[in-house]
Amino acid sequence: MRLAMIAAAFALYAVPAPALAQQLGNAEKGLAYARAHCGECHGVEREAEDFSPNADAPDFSVVANTPGMTERALAVWLQTSHPTMPNLIVPEEARDDVIAYIMSLKAPKP
Repeated sequence: MRLAMIAAAFALYAVPAPALAQQLGNAEKGLAYARAHCGECHGVEREAEDFSPNADAPDFSVVANTPGMTERALAVWLQTSHPTMPNLIVPEEARDDVIAYIMSLKAPKP
């Protein structure tokens, strides 16, 4: 019985934990893409005084700090067109970088 418990505990450690997974994309490249393609409507910079030029387009920091926001949710959002946005779909080769940048804006939990 004890051997089975030890084996089960070892098996848990052998499975990669999501929290230890490598970060998705390159946040610096994501910021560069966002400045070039998203900044016309969204506030994309980290600074709090960087407001969205379009009142209907949330700042990226607001998006990052939306309750329940995850990399997966952003991936779905960025690969579909939206009624409130121009018909813009972030290309696959830039998507992970933009997601990494947006998620880097998430405020640390207290």
